[in-house]
Formats: sequence, structure tokens, C-alpha cells
Amino acid sequence: MFSNLFGKKSDHPLADIKSAMALLEELPRNDAHKMLMELTEWVESVGDNADFRLEHQFAVLRLLDETAQPYLRKLVREYFSPQEMSKFQENRLWLVLVNWSHHAANAHLAVFDRYCSGDKGASALKSQLPLLAVRAMHALNGYLKYVSAHYGPMDPSLWSKVARLYQHAEQQQYLDAKVELYSGAAAAATTVRGETAELLGWYGCGVGTLSPLSMHLTERIVGLYSGSVTVAAQQAGDSLFCFDLAQPAAPLRIKAGARVQPSTRFVSMAAMQPKLEELLRELAKNTVPQELSLGGNYPVELVREAAQYLRDYLVDPPLRRSPRRGIKVGLKVANGFGRLLESTDMGLNFNAELPLHWEVEDISASGFRTVIPNQGADGIRIGSLLGIQPDGVTHWGAAVVRRLMRDDANQLHIGAEMLANQIVGVTLGAGGDESQHALWLMDKPGESSGLARLLMKVDAFIAQRSFQTSFGDKNYLLMPVGLDEKGLDYDLARFRMIEQEVGED
Repeated sequence: MFSNLFGKKSDHPLADIKSAMALLEELPRNDAHKMLMELTEWVESVGDNADFRLEHQFAVLRLLDETAQPYLRKLVREYFSPQEMSKFQENRLWLVLVNWSHHAANAHLAVFDRYCSGDKGASALKSQLPLLAVRAMHALNGYLKYVSAHYGPMDPSLWSKVARLYQHAEQQQYLDAKVELYSGAAAAATTVRGETAELLGWYGCGVGTLSPLSMHLTERIVGLYSGSVTVAAQQAGDSLFCFDLAQPAAPLRIKAGARVQPSTRFVSMAAMQPKLEELLRELAKNTVPQELSLGGNYPVELVREAAQYLRDYLVDPPLRRSPRRGIKVGLKVANGFGRLLESTDMGLNFNAELPLHWEVEDISASGFRTVIPNQGADGIRIGSLLGIQPDGVTHWGAAVVRRLMRDDANQLHIGAEMLANQIVGVTLGAGGDESQHALWLMDKPGESSGLARLLMKVDAFIAQRSFQTSFGDKNYLLMPVGLDEKGLDYDLARFRMIEQEVGED
């Protein structure tokens, strides 16, 4: 589109502001998807054009960036929707969002790098440096979120860009200079430190274990409270993550006794904990506070789960419970509650589809990790219930997908938590002719809770509803204790077992 535009500076359609504004008037404003695609191309062309005077390049970039914001918000709202969308629509939205954030970040960094190298007009841009750096960091945060939503491989240069922006702001003493991110934005006043704190704090909280929608909600919540996230050169007792400006990489959890470099910056989120607890109290009233700008309308329960996840992470950051060991084991895999039910001894062979076959890469007492090609990953997501049967084993077990990541070859790395090494199909009766099938999770060796754990179809658990069932050669009354987890297509619940005589009501 732009191959003939760069023979001379004056040939570029955006060589002056009036031309740029006229061009924007001709863009398809009634089509958010097409509008953002075209703006992305123009932003890319402006970022690549070093013939512009520096202050003009940033002025045009600002104009394009600000024009894009309402269309960007609309597409973000569509992409991070509580309603399921087709794979085609999901990919279509994702591509335009990730391309916009990628090119917007690169264009801002191109202007930033020209300033740092002292290009002509740099002095005229000095007063706008805080805004330039803030918008660059904001675009990097968007790119990070969209790539994470696809569990994709992260471009390693992203962390170098974050470090470069932060370090320059620190050295030139505009780290805490407040600027308005975008006119009319809900949280308009921000700083380079604040944007960096949001990016590092949010990503550090294990986003690879969340669904795309939960990633979005946690990012928005951290953004609301980013003023209570600190990034500092000195380690504090409550520092949670560290980030090395000299050797940039994803933020790491701080380990006791780890060697500290002068270039290390420390992230603390302790001051966010009381704010999250207050938010949870508000959400318990079944309302989402007005000041919580989430970019859309979301059910209270989804917001509560996101806030609870963050609060729990800050109070007790998860640790690996048992060491892993490398092992090659073949697994038959059934994805979903219905397929798992069909694979047990219930004899419900409604579907003739064969189970998947995976190779386990490593395993621990609590779970396993495997890598599968992209074409075999349909339907696999965070929270997917898996039935697994190792080669040579007669019974099935149950696991839940807890972590996903794609590598450069587009293979999907899956981390799963074992719920039980063995499951048994049972029939639950609730009086009359009403009955349903469920899966009884056998206790692991050495474990005994004294309670029955059952996988049931989603929404089948009711806190006041008891069931009768036969297990082994005994009859039981199952009295509800609690719902441990509500999955995509299942309920995981606990029941108190009361043994009954045959014929006892």
C-alpha cells in the first residue's frame, strides 16, 4: 500500500497535519475492524519514516493513536466477551488487536530511539517525553496481553523495550511525571513507573494459568490499582518480583539468597492486597463498583474470581508442590466430561470417536507436562477436564489443564493437574425416576479425606441436594459438603458418605 510513498518526504500522504486529518476523514468509521486495520498500516508507515521531523512524526502518531482508541475499545470488548465465539471470529479479532499493539509499540519506540540518538528536532520533543514513553509502555502492555491470550511465544525483545523505556525515564528523571494517557480515559493520569508496574505486576502473577477472559479482567484490575504497585531499586521485605534492566527477561519471583545486581528493580504488590479485599467485599454484594473500568459488562462472579485469584496470589504465591522427573509415557486422552464419562465403565458409548494419544514429557506426583502439535489442540483450554489412561493401565484417571503456552513452532505446551489416578462411574439418584451419571474420584495412595469427591455435569451440584448411589458392594446417601471447582463442563464436588442398608430410604 505504501511502496510508492517514500521517494521524497513531501510525497507521504501524512507529511502535514492537514493532509493527515483529511485522510482520516476518508477512513471507514462505521467498520471498527477495517478502521483499525487501516490505522495499523498508517501507524506502521509513520514509524518507519525517518524523513519526518521528529516532532511532526510524533504529532502524526499521536493523531493516529488517539483516533484508533474508540475502535480499539470496541474490538477488545468483542474479543474478551463472556459469550463463546467461533474460532474464525476469535482469530479475526485477535489478529487485528495483536497487529495494532505490535505496530503502535514499534512506532512509538522508533520515535523514542530517534530522540535518544539526538535526531534533528529532538529538543522540541523533550517536553513530550513522558507521554511518548507512557504510550509506548501502554502499547507494549497491550501486545503482551494479546499474545498471552493465545498462549503464544513471547518476543524476547519485548522485555528489552520495557527495560529501555524504564531506564531512560529513571535516568532523565521523568519516571513519575504524570500525563493523561488518552483524553477521556477512565484512569487518565498515569506515569512511566505506573505503566511499568502494571505490566510487570500483572504478567508476573502467573497469567499462563488463566483463561483469556480472566487475563483481561486481572489486567484491568491491576491497572486500576497500579498506583499501589511499586517498582524500586531497593529490595523490600514484601518485594514479590524482580526485573533486570541489564539482562531483561520476564519478571521472576524473588528467591531467598538470590544474588542482586545494581540493575535489578523490585516489584512489590503488598499495598494492593487491602484494595483487593475491599473490592471482594463490594463484589460480595453482587455489584461491580463503577470505578472498576473493565472495558465491558461482565458477570459479577467472573470479576470476583479474577479478583480472588489476584488476592490469593499475593497472600500465598503458588509453589510447585512436588519435583518433576523426565519420563516418556504414552497417554490415551479424552477431552471433556462427556467423553470421559463414555471412557469409564459406565458403558455409555454414544460417540465412536477414538481417544487422543499424547506423549508425556515429564511428570510429578501432582501432574504432568506434555507438548502436542497445534492441529491436535482443538478444544484444549485452561480448565479443560481430561480423562487420561497411561499405556498398560486398565483404568482411567482425571486431570485438569492448568497451564498453556505455545512455542516458536506453534506447538502447545500443556501443564495439567491430576485430580485422581483412578475414577469410577456411578449413577446418582435423587428420588423418583430422576438419575444422572457421575465420576467417583478414588483417593490417591496415602490420602483419605473421609469424603467422596465426584465429577458431575456442570450445574448439577446443588448445595441442598443429596443423592443416593451404589459404590462397590455398598449403598450410600451422599450429603453435599461443598463445590470445589466449577469447570467448563463439569462440577467437582465433595459429599459426606452415609452407608445405608439395602432397601433403606
